[in-house]
Amino acid sequence: MSSILEPETKPSPAKEFGHRSKGCLAVLIALAVLVGGGYFVYDRASSFLTSLGEVPDYVGAGKDPVTVTIPKGSSLDDVGDILLEKDVIKSVKAWDRAVQNEQRSSSLQAGTYALKTQLPAVEALRRLLNPSESQVRSQFTVTEGLRLSDQIDSLVKSTKIKKADYQAALKKPQALGLPKYAGNNPEGLLFPETYELTGNASATTVLKQMVGQYNRVAKDIDLEGGARELGYSPYEVLIVASIIEREVNVPANRPKVARVIYNRLHKKMRLQMDSTVHYAVHKGEKVTTTDADRRSRSPYNTYVHKGLPPGPISAPGRASLQAAINPTPGNWLYFVTVNLDTGETRFTNDKAVHDKNVADFRRWCQAHQGRC
Repeated sequence: MSSILEPETKPSPAKEFGHRSKGCLAVLIALAVLVGGGYFVYDRASSFLTSLGEVPDYVGAGKDPVTVTIPKGSSLDDVGDILLEKDVIKSVKAWDRAVQNEQRSSSLQAGTYALKTQLPAVEALRRLLNPSESQVRSQFTVTEGLRLSDQIDSLVKSTKIKKADYQAALKKPQALGLPKYAGNNPEGLLFPETYELTGNASATTVLKQMVGQYNRVAKDIDLEGGARELGYSPYEVLIVASIIEREVNVPANRPKVARVIYNRLHKKMRLQMDSTVHYAVHKGEKVTTTDADRRSRSPYNTYVHKGLPPGPISAPGRASLQAAINPTPGNWLYFVTVNLDTGETRFTNDKAVHDKNVADFRRWCQAHQGRC
């Protein structure tokens, strides 16, 4: 049986060229992918290898104050671990590099140092190697509610720096870092706190340290934002806080006293706060005032003058500052502490009720001679 074969057919020149073109294009695309992929891999690998050579380190002048204690017998590696734990440095590698490049590293002394978090390792080492600048000589505490003159007296005793030096520093308030709204008046802005006194401390550096702490606390609680929401300036809120600090002896009452102050201001009533009279007449040993005291023409006497006094009457702590921007909702217009031992304080918007509460307070005073 024979078969019949179909004649062989040849592609036309145009079709043959098309097939060849497609093949070349496929090769070019594959080559491009290969080259592009290789570059991508190279780029990523190069970045990875470069990152392996980088040493994690902070930049800048540091962030928050921190106290670091270097125990006796600590090795430089131990110091690096301590600094890392306190977030003074970003990595032990950065510390090791700083130590290797500093010939004086072995002279680092044990002790307590006032540093900052997030320092470049080189700067952290520099401060540790200059104990006169950063080593803590002692601690000092300034309590809440003191007027500026009393704060200075406290500082003289605790820091052993002369009163004349503090007075000279106060005459240059622009050098203390006061917020603009203070108008160069440091009253109320030396924040009550426990501080570290370094070896080279001066009256100016101590005062700057205290003002700096006030600024940090004010920023932390958003004092300026809270003041805006209340419709007052930050300085007015500071004044309110300074009154709260002097008027309240039970922490839970601070926001309620703040509300009384704002309510009376809103109604154009005199504040009639004994604490402001104490400031005006330079008294404060007792909680009450005399008729003569309340007749003082001082602008700080809120029995005579309407509105807030012209400035703070004390240095308020964090709790009073927070209360001043977060007053408790209420319609109270009066308050009186009727028992100084328990701190029982009564709030009301009724004058007749308030008068009865005041009578109860006076009876308590009669039963506790010398306390009021």
